[in-house]
Amino acid sequence: MKIHEYQGKELFRRYGIPVPIGVPAMNVDEAIAAVDKVQKESGTDVVVVKAQIHAGGRGKGGGVKVCMNKADAEAAIKEIYGMQLVTHQTGPEGQKVSRLLIEQGLDIKHEYYLGMTLDRSLGRVSVMVSTEGGMDIEEVAAKTPEKIVKVPVNPITGWQPNQTRQLVSVLGLTKEEAKPFGKFLNQLTKAYMEMDCSLLEINPLITTNDGRVMALDAKVNFDSNALYRHKELDAWRDLAEEDAAEVEAQKYNLSYINLDGTIGCMVNGAGLAMSTMDIIKHYGASPANFLDVGGGATAEKVTAAFKIITSDSRVKGIFVNIFGGIMKCDTIAEGVVTAVKEVGLKVPLVVRLEGTNVELGRKILNESGLAVTSASDMADGAKKIVELSK
Repeated sequence: MKIHEYQGKELFRRYGIPVPIGVPAMNVDEAIAAVDKVQKESGTDVVVVKAQIHAGGRGKGGGVKVCMNKADAEAAIKEIYGMQLVTHQTGPEGQKVSRLLIEQGLDIKHEYYLGMTLDRSLGRVSVMVSTEGGMDIEEVAAKTPEKIVKVPVNPITGWQPNQTRQLVSVLGLTKEEAKPFGKFLNQLTKAYMEMDCSLLEINPLITTNDGRVMALDAKVNFDSNALYRHKELDAWRDLAEEDAAEVEAQKYNLSYINLDGTIGCMVNGAGLAMSTMDIIKHYGASPANFLDVGGGATAEKVTAAFKIITSDSRVKGIFVNIFGGIMKCDTIAEGVVTAVKEVGLKVPLVVRLEGTNVELGRKILNESGLAVTSASDMADGAKKIVELSK
């Protein structure tokens, strides 16, 4: 689960992590009013107008403007709000800006990169830093990987003072900056662990000319599997920023990820789903989705899954690939028949059933009167749907 920058900074404030004075706004009038509030609280006329979308690269796309006075801020607000912001992470279609963050301007001494995520090679959360703050970290990693330093966090002892000293040396911080930086790291690692984050990224982390260490940005992702422990985060979800099909799938506890291919897949079991995507690719097409209906799916759940697949206009064919264990083949067949009768069938449909109640499942499909192509095995099914979809 992703949240906006202003929400990430609200989380940081709760943990005592220094961030600039800022006010979120949901429309132009709120944003203009926020300018006065930020200028008054910060004691400076300089403000920054920031587009709030779930993507990086906003500055390069024109979604972040430094404004020297209120008139400039109002012009920037009217320019950014409602724009279709295109960045390297949104894709060419971009993302409409419907939220803004008005933030105080700061006297920046230096910009750094700071991130936390799980290092799977070590099996531990790692803190990553670089002196190259404000740049795309992917670009830094590709061209100058030696400028990124990683330090793992021991889950038993937590963040240690000697690790702070190591990073102080790496970043070249002064003695005066070292103490607030150490507190910053202690609270950041605490926030990561307690909130079940999957990513905390601050780009840039800044030092100011009056000796402060602050998070000028906040990118926070949470582990979706742990959200049941943080019900308060539901209020921070912005469904307009999420894939509509994935949101619908969550209502039925379906494991669904939208992809960019043309063959819709409905499979039971994550391993079989991945194998199905591989074999579709092998025969010359690409999957439109990952969809695991699970082992104990009901006919209602299968119907919902089928509707989600058919709602994707890019889908040119559908491959249902079921190996019935806990999941019974007749349940799948009933769900498919119900869904097709409700939404219609405008593309080829290939079904491969094997396992529990397979004969009953095949009988249901055969007697349905639907234009269903049967497959003897997975390879046969993949080959047929790729050919039919052409």
